[in-house]
Amino acid sequence: MSPHPFRFGLVAATAPHGQSWADQARRAESLGYAAIQVPDTLGTLASFPALAAAAAVTSTLRVGNYVLAVPNHRPAEVAHQALTLDILSGGRFDLGLGAGRPDAGREAEQLGVPFGSPGERIDRLSATIEAVRARYADPAGPLQPVQKPHPPLMIAANGGRMLRLAAAEADIVALGLPIESGVDVLAAKAAELRQHAGERADRIELALSLFVIGDGTPPWLAGTIGADPARLHQLDAATAVRGTPAQMAEVLRRRRDQTGVSYLQINAIFMEEFAPVVQLLAGT
Repeated sequence: MSPHPFRFGLVAATAPHGQSWADQARRAESLGYAAIQVPDTLGTLASFPALAAAAAVTSTLRVGNYVLAVPNHRPAEVAHQALTLDILSGGRFDLGLGAGRPDAGREAEQLGVPFGSPGERIDRLSATIEAVRARYADPAGPLQPVQKPHPPLMIAANGGRMLRLAAAEADIVALGLPIESGVDVLAAKAAELRQHAGERADRIELALSLFVIGDGTPPWLAGTIGADPARLHQLDAATAVRGTPAQMAEVLRRRRDQTGVSYLQINAIFMEEFAPVVQLLAGT
């Protein structure tokens, strides 16, 4: 296993106005975060315009979906949006794709689109990747891509078929585990992915969301993440970390050694609190 250097993405979803959103993107860049990432829900900012706005006020920060629920989007539309954002960001766009989180089906009803069975949703994800590749292989007129052959693909995966697809297609795999999973479970899932990936294994960057940082988490967080933050620490869950910046950095180094996970997603509420860890680890 060849370890990738640490990177950190800031997952941000809302803002009261455009200036606040721009300020947050600039601050994330100044603190050393590698990317700002926007979820794909009807209760958050729409990811493509939000990412374009963040790219417009930064110069090195990457921007990405975390992740698109592909059943709720037409493949050709995703390909066009991806090409547009690739151009507008100057090649700083990562395309994040998933087969749909558990509550995305309700949003599909609101949007008036079929959500489909798990197998149909995975087929839609494959079709979306094909549409992106086709659009980049034959760009239209003045719309010329910056990143070639296409933007880095982040695929969220957990089950067997999704892991096989991600192993074959993804540049980055966001491992979607139950939030209380321990490091041993994470290591086993990462090993399964690497087995499917074969000779591609060392080229794939493994990503994971850190849902809880430190002990002073806001009381509403339990309802948002669906778990008690204190219990996550008691279980030594791979999705939680606490201690001094140096202690958290050491834990994350040890976990990378065990699992290969080097790209960590941090909720925007922890942006300032986690920044010292970013400064210790980013790029190492």
